[in-house]
Amino acid sequence: MNTIYMNKNDTFDLNQVLSVINEDTEFFPLMSSQDEEEMSKADIPEILPILPLRNTVLFPGVVIPITVGRDKSIKLVKEAYKGDRTIGVVSQKDMNIEEPTVDQLHKIGTVANIIKILQMPDGNTTVIIQGKQRFKITELVNSDPYLKARVERVPEEKPKVANREFKALISSIKELALQIIQLSPNLPSEAGLAIKNIESPTFLVNFISSNMALETEQKQNLLETKDFVKRAKNLLEHLTTEIQLLELKNQIQNKVRIDLDKQQRDYFLNQQLKTIQEELGGNTPDLEMQELEKRARSKKWPGDVQKHFTKELEKLGRINPAAADYSVQINYLELLLDLPWGDYTKDNFDLNRAVKILDKDHYGLEKVKQRIIEYLAVLKLKNNMKAPILCLVGPPGVGKTSLGKSIAKALGRKYTRMALGGVRDEAEIRGHRKTYIGAMPGRIIQSLKKAGASNPVFVLDEIDKLGSDFKGDPSSALLEVLDPEQNTNFYDHYVEMEYDLSKVMFIATANSLNGIQPALLDRMEIIEVNGYTIEEKIEIAKKHLLPKQLEVHGLTRKDVMLNNKVIEKIIEEYTRESGVRGLEKKIGSIVRGVATRIVMEKEHSSKIDTPMVEEILGAPIFDKDLYEDNEVAGVVTGLAWTSVGGDILFIESSLSPGKGKLSLTGNLGDVMKESAAIAMAYLRSHAEDFGIDYKVFDQWDVNVHVPAGATPKDGPSAGITMLTALTSLFTQRKVKEKLAMTGEITLRGRVLPVGGIKEKILAAKRANIKEIILCKANEKDILEIKEDYVKDLSFHYVTKMSEVIDLALLKNKVKNPKDLTIKLA
Repeated sequence: MNTIYMNKNDTFDLNQVLSVINEDTEFFPLMSSQDEEEMSKADIPEILPILPLRNTVLFPGVVIPITVGRDKSIKLVKEAYKGDRTIGVVSQKDMNIEEPTVDQLHKIGTVANIIKILQMPDGNTTVIIQGKQRFKITELVNSDPYLKARVERVPEEKPKVANREFKALISSIKELALQIIQLSPNLPSEAGLAIKNIESPTFLVNFISSNMALETEQKQNLLETKDFVKRAKNLLEHLTTEIQLLELKNQIQNKVRIDLDKQQRDYFLNQQLKTIQEELGGNTPDLEMQELEKRARSKKWPGDVQKHFTKELEKLGRINPAAADYSVQINYLELLLDLPWGDYTKDNFDLNRAVKILDKDHYGLEKVKQRIIEYLAVLKLKNNMKAPILCLVGPPGVGKTSLGKSIAKALGRKYTRMALGGVRDEAEIRGHRKTYIGAMPGRIIQSLKKAGASNPVFVLDEIDKLGSDFKGDPSSALLEVLDPEQNTNFYDHYVEMEYDLSKVMFIATANSLNGIQPALLDRMEIIEVNGYTIEEKIEIAKKHLLPKQLEVHGLTRKDVMLNNKVIEKIIEEYTRESGVRGLEKKIGSIVRGVATRIVMEKEHSSKIDTPMVEEILGAPIFDKDLYEDNEVAGVVTGLAWTSVGGDILFIESSLSPGKGKLSLTGNLGDVMKESAAIAMAYLRSHAEDFGIDYKVFDQWDVNVHVPAGATPKDGPSAGITMLTALTSLFTQRKVKEKLAMTGEITLRGRVLPVGGIKEKILAAKRANIKEIILCKANEKDILEIKEDYVKDLSFHYVTKMSEVIDLALLKNKVKNPKDLTIKLA
């Protein structure tokens, strides 16, 4: 049965209606055909007060109780009850609307007679109403103090009772309604008695429609259906669907009851079998439980873990070996035994040995090595320090991941690694609960099990590639793992026990900090691993890459020999990266080329020269002399940082007759576009300082272009480059040769520092740049680079944009105006 309510919190069960129908026929008589005919012929007022109902529909002849909670509704029913007790009842289109208008009500409703108003003990007002006949709202008359509308009668089409098909239809409806009452244990038997005593077909259809478990819209559609036979057929469809659902529900419940009975039967039989075996003296202890108990005796784990294991082992003894839970419990107990509870490897505190190992495995990376040595020194003095969370950030191929192996070797610890790229499920970190099918521990616990120690060097690779979706946010789950104050009690859902991760040395790697959650970033110590200079790459190639490739391809040092000049050619003309991964691939190609010649017994020289490099690798991919001399004003060389290292870019600008429009091309991002706008605004406001007639800004259109338009570009580093290009263009003063710059600008003309300085300097060296303009605050970044690597470069440190213009632009204007796209007036 349905529940009618007008307030969101006040409910009224319709089962009470059925009981009242049988108990108090004075107020709730079952309607006969004669009563129905008299009611349908009765006059209705031209104007009716309208009572909106939230989630039900009133049908003619049907009696329902409603709880009235809105002030307007209470006032309406009380005034109507004092008068002729006649009101119009209409359903709302949206039950959540508190004060509906006429447009938010259905047009078809039912004229109702207020039978009784009851004041409930909780203060609510309950009104018992009976539907009379349908009506249609034609016009709103008044909305205060409650809704009043002009209505017209909707006549009820009288069915042909003598029709055999109609009789069969009504008989089917009554039969299905009685079956639903029998199948539904919550419905009282009095409901069936009431339906049997209904004589009028119209009232039967209305009564069942009102009390069926249908949506409000479905009930409203039944009320609005003019053709009574069609309405009865629609009701029959709903009844058929309802009885099918009830039959299916009962079938499922019977099946579940049978399954439960079978499980109970099996349990009792197994218990009896166990008792018989004990009485006969033939009860052999389970071999698996014996093995688990034996392994547990040799474990040195905390007392709470021992207690938990014993409890779970006893639980295993109570499970039927044929049950599915038995194997799940076995796997869980084996995991508890395999985990290295309290097992720690002894750290090697020989710092001189650690320095040698780090230097042997990795050339350069002085800052990272120094941090590791500092950690070892403090750990040796204190002998108990919470492991730091280091995050190595740098472009691909610089050795971030392999550095973890070297640290583990230097410390004498176990090494384990977990790749986080593409991980989107929180359960990958915290594990699944055992109640799920196919549950398993998180990858943190699995890695510790694999390492066999509770203090390994744990590399979290590509932490910036973590994702999130409806399965959770793995980066948030890592907050507990990577917090030294919290990871002493790391909780895995599968293990169901706290595990101490404080002795684990976590080392995270990332290409960029942009994709890392701020809260997670705050828990880590960031160490930047910058790209290598050409000199460093040559040493790495000779000491690490070439020997590795020779071993992989089965050759010796005598078979392939590369001198510095050849390696430099490979670096500058075949690779353009901050790391050495691409360089290793090219060296591997050369080694394979030599191996092919040896196997095919072709003539070759073990000393690889330039022609042989080009023969194996093909024509050079990159131009060594990327920088081009610019004889045109408005062209400036800038320095940029990319995810694979530094690069140079050219800012080109030109003028054309127009109205001062600024056009930006070259696939620029929002920040770079804003830099161009700031540069133009600054140049306009300081035109006199640079000897520019302010009128030219309104007479010429400016186009700023950054070549390589297929590559997206963004960032604030091109700010001073943009302003220099525009100043050069409007003053027609050419930019100095072999000069590059990088820095951010403000509207006040100040130059701000930017990042990625080392990568940008390497790019400048590759392009044969001789002078570089930087912000004064970036001077510290240059001091961190070895002097040998920057000895051929001149650095100019500035704080104001005027200093940049003085350093970058020549005093004289362009000599040959014919070379210009547009000659200034």
